[in-house]
Amino acid sequence: MEKKVTVLDIQKIKDDGRKITMLTAYDYPFARILDSAGVDILLVGDSSGSVVAGYENTLPVTMDEVIYHTRAVARGRKKALMVSDMPFMSYQLSIPDARFNAGRFLKEGGAEAVKIEGGVQIKDTIKAIVEIDIPVMGHIGLTPQSIHRMGGYKIQGRKEGQAEALLADALAVEEAGAFAVVLEGVTAALAEKITRELRIPTIGIGAGPHCSGQVLVIHDLLGLSGRKLKFARQYADMEKVMSEAVKKYLDDVKSGSFPSEEESF
Repeated sequence: MEKKVTVLDIQKIKDDGRKITMLTAYDYPFARILDSAGVDILLVGDSSGSVVAGYENTLPVTMDEVIYHTRAVARGRKKALMVSDMPFMSYQLSIPDARFNAGRFLKEGGAEAVKIEGGVQIKDTIKAIVEIDIPVMGHIGLTPQSIHRMGGYKIQGRKEGQAEALLADALAVEEAGAFAVVLEGVTAALAEKITRELRIPTIGIGAGPHCSGQVLVIHDLLGLSGRKLKFARQYADMEKVMSEAVKKYLDDVKSGSFPSEEESF
């Protein structure tokens, strides 16, 4: 087995000038495959609400749902660092709530870090969680839990004042003690500037090529999400592969060719 990836290794990857790789995972088989392929970080995202549960957005996702997925992923990964998303309303109400819920991911789920959306306004919460020895990954820019305030999934950094505010968010997240920060849906030029300004790594999604690393939702990468996104390169059409396999199975059952004698006891 290769060396286990830790939060310290994520910083070293950046410091060495290498790129960090991160993908989402929500269950045991996907975690096992992605881990074996060598991904640095597995994110148990609240994106499970959209690509697994079929919710319209991430807001309905609960603590128990993400913890369930976290436990499943923990069983499948051996090397990758495992980070779990803190869902909507699990950290916004109070710092004691945030600390308790963050701790649940480590104690009940087997996660090694949590991810929290927000910048300046959530700085004290990040700091409080880090102070009880729970590593935190930040997330700024297009934050899906804030879609109603943002008026939808809109690229950040184009309007007057947004770039300055997002840089302030990034610096606040770093100062609070986060070990890395996701930059989602921001202009490539702004992501490059933030990456230069920060000591900690930036991980981009729809934020151009200049971040310290990249993350994608695995269902987008494999063509399983039913959506085409500008920033998400599709590396396979697994929906087509699966559909063809199922149709062949149906045909074989209807024709009587499955199961064969060899497949019977």
